Amino acid sequence: MCSHYQQLKLDEIGWKRFAGAAPAGPLKSDLWPGYTGAFVRRHPQAGVGEHAMPEREALPGVFGLVPHWAKDLTIARHTFNARSETAAQKPSFRDAWRKGQRCIIPAAAIFEPDWRSGKAVATRIALADGEPMGLAGLWAWSPLNGGTLSYTMLTINADAHEFMNQFHRPGEEKRMVVILPDEAYSAWLDASPAEQVGFLRPYPAEQLTAAVGG
Repeated sequence: MCSHYQQLKLDEIGWKRFAGAAPAGPLKSDLWPGYTGAFVRRHPQAGVGEHAMPEREALPGVFGLVPHWAKDLTIARHTFNARSETAAQKPSFRDAWRKGQRCIIPAAAIFEPDWRSGKAVATRIALADGEPMGLAGLWAWSPLNGGTLSYTMLTINADAHEFMNQFHRPGEEKRMVVILPDEAYSAWLDASPAEQVGFLRPYPAEQLTAAVGG
């Protein structure tokens, strides 16, 4: 599970590969559940009318999905990851899954604990080519605080993944976030609920790299 990741800086040109522009700031670089980060979704007015908006928009939101029925934002501490196998049934995620509220979460890197030494060692995981990651997620809107957007990362099993099965506590199921190929961004955002399952695949191990600490 991923509870800590590094967001792209607002002035980085990398945002252009995800949306027309970077989200409104200020935003933190190191993000934990409950912090405000940013996600990219299909613009609701994309291609509509004389003044059509860009295909995608980047918006600030709480890291950790806040469903419409939540009483406060503390639920984000428990909803930062959604298991892809159960997201359609879990109360926190099923509305976003059913409505096709998919998003892309731009990230410079994610952090996971490496337990192979017998103790947790914080490890920075990034793409080997140095390019930013686009993580598959779900977004939601809540009426809290006058209207709150939020998002979660979708995860899949990684027990057989040659790279990601090195992380997390021994004896626990190995999990990994879904890293989308660049060419899949638009298709992911446009997929039907039935089609979205086909995007939830492990990223090639040889295209990932790890370094101790930040």
